[in-house]
Amino acid sequence: MINSDTEKNYARCFSTPSGIAVLSHLHQITINRILGPNCSDTELRWQEAQRSLVRYIDTLISRGRGDRNDNP
Repeated sequence: MINSDTEKNYARCFSTPSGIAVLSHLHQITINRILGPNCSDTELRWQEAQRSLVRYIDTLISRGRGDRNDNP
């Protein structure tokens, strides 16, 4: 289980202009990326693993800001 200090650190880190830019980039290359119909099973699994990590970071940021409804 992640402690609240770690969650707050994520929130602080990704609240800076640089952190916001990095998180935006991570969303662009993972969450917002669409794989074509010819992608392999391996590519699809790799992409979903990346998306999962970015969603986990989003959850930690949200919890660090005080939204306790997000569970990683």
